[in-house]
Amino acid sequence: MRANVPDIKYLFEPRSVAVIGASQDTTKLGFHVTDNIVSGGYQGSVYPINPRGGEICGRRAYKSIEDVDDEVDLVSIVVPAKFVYEAVQSCARKKAKFVSIITSGFAEVGNVEEEQKIVACARENGMRIQGPNIFGIYSCVSSLNATFSSGSPEPGSVAIITQSGALGLGMIGKTAIEHLGLSCIVSVGNKSDLDEADLLEYLIPQEQTKLIFMYIEGVQNGEKLIRVLSAATREKPVIVLKSGRSERGAIAAASHTGSLAGSDDVFDAIMRQCGVLRAECVKEGFDWCKFIANSPAPAGENTVIITNGGGIGVMATDASEKYSVSLYDDAAVLKEAFTAVTPDFGSTKNPVDITGQAGPKEYNLSLDTALKHPDMHAVMSLYCETAVFDAESLYTMIKENARKYRAGQKPLVFAAFGGRKSEDCIARCREQSIPVFNDVYEAVSCMGALYRYNKYRTNTSDSAASAKLDIPAIEAIARRAVQQNRFFLLANEAQTIMKIAGVEIPRSSVARNLDEAVRCSEDIGYPVVMKVVSKDIIHKSDAGGVALDLENRNEVIDAYQAIMHNCKAHNPSAFIEGVEIAEMVKPGTELIIGARRDATFGPIVMVGLGGIYVEVMKDVTFRSFPLDRREVMNMIKEIRSYPLLLGVRGEEKKDIDGVADMIIESC
Repeated sequence: MRANVPDIKYLFEPRSVAVIGASQDTTKLGFHVTDNIVSGGYQGSVYPINPRGGEICGRRAYKSIEDVDDEVDLVSIVVPAKFVYEAVQSCARKKAKFVSIITSGFAEVGNVEEEQKIVACARENGMRIQGPNIFGIYSCVSSLNATFSSGSPEPGSVAIITQSGALGLGMIGKTAIEHLGLSCIVSVGNKSDLDEADLLEYLIPQEQTKLIFMYIEGVQNGEKLIRVLSAATREKPVIVLKSGRSERGAIAAASHTGSLAGSDDVFDAIMRQCGVLRAECVKEGFDWCKFIANSPAPAGENTVIITNGGGIGVMATDASEKYSVSLYDDAAVLKEAFTAVTPDFGSTKNPVDITGQAGPKEYNLSLDTALKHPDMHAVMSLYCETAVFDAESLYTMIKENARKYRAGQKPLVFAAFGGRKSEDCIARCREQSIPVFNDVYEAVSCMGALYRYNKYRTNTSDSAASAKLDIPAIEAIARRAVQQNRFFLLANEAQTIMKIAGVEIPRSSVARNLDEAVRCSEDIGYPVVMKVVSKDIIHKSDAGGVALDLENRNEVIDAYQAIMHNCKAHNPSAFIEGVEIAEMVKPGTELIIGARRDATFGPIVMVGLGGIYVEVMKDVTFRSFPLDRREVMNMIKEIRSYPLLLGVRGEEKKDIDGVADMIIESC
């Protein structure tokens, strides 16, 4: 980025704010933005800008921003689209630092040229643009509510970055109901200049922010986002909700924001690689935010379920497998710990079933036992409504144990299932940020998200795979292909690159005539494979240009003649350089390793099930490059066919380390 850009701090902590388009008309957005700034407790200078002058929201209104004597850090623009460029020019003359363009009607509706003109003006004058097509910005540390929301966010420790303005406004209202305190909420809209990565640069070190939640519709600079997200998740949890998963959803996202949604499989894999937690919906994202922001990190992976109902305990067990929550299974320790509070017809196995006759006393004893036991690292406490508990006792039990677990630095989540008294208890608890849910899967989902992030933080590594390659030699091969107007490499060219990279491949050689074909085959050793080498024949099998499992000299001669005949018949004008002779690889489990430059995320590495069914099964996974060995092993374990590599039905375990080496060397 440019050297003369202002510090991103001044977007979140401006010393002065101007509103171009401020209005006295309470039906106008310009009024609501100005009123929210003034009434929200912002302590800096506020300058309403309106050609009529006068007074707006108790502050003097200036006819032009250039009439303001003070420096202006942040300008909110709330005028019709046709007047925005002129307003941006006036901000440039004023030497404002940040311009927040709330106005819509630009790239999202096809008006790309006007948007680009605005950005060009800003860049020429050292300004940054937020938006356009946004709701504004709220920042807790400066008590700044420069949005047109109908309410004010509740201060807290969760930062929200959203690409959708309308959804963001809804989030402000929803967070207030959920008592999810915000350190800030920022709209990026069309991302003409500032994007999520720019905002993360401020939020990563900011002490007020403990967790970041992002809603994304499309990614424009994926490599930049990967770099910043990887840095962010080393410091604090990041949760992402991305729309555009489906084909129709991706089309809708593109038309909504003016940016492409990109491949969801690639996005999903890269988010995991970066340590980002991806939520399925807003509710799940908010649940995770609230739970993780208020829960200590688990000391280990042993989780205990305490329940008064067998059925709900089984559901929690199923959910634990779905959300990768590891249940503590030392039966002897569990029996010794929980026998005193478990009736004979209950169960001390995990889930620990203290039965439907359990009251506050039994729950308190059970939860105290788990809290004090060093091998029990987290607890999920389940409750099915019974006559034993009155509503106040249930509330007191949950509240007191939540307090003890926070003090004891152990994660605890509750699920309560029942009628009105259970729902009332849940509502009271959630007002105090106590994690209680009426659906057991929602409770376990939160614990799973906490564990996934904790595991990433524990296992993350800064090391990346690296290799010393003869880059000029590789570039020379690629350059030659480009000069010949080819978008592919010939077999011998690809083999040369593999050898430079140190990748082990089957022995092979290119024969220019029949005698060379026979000699090469005998040098390599039978059986061999023969394939035509021609820049004019890409799909060799379709042209009859491949022969497999050739066992002797006579078969090589026949195959050579057949390949030449078939290829000439397929494409009479094809220039045939010869045939490739390669050793016949023994049967085994075929994997595919590949790499490409993704339009959004840059260099992408792929591994998965190979062979003739690769296009049908599509059992592949992706990562962004560079990546270390730990991440390579994660890739391999992620494919559905991974059990085949472990050996099935008496087969030996495959050389998984060799596969990992191959991926690293290939990259």
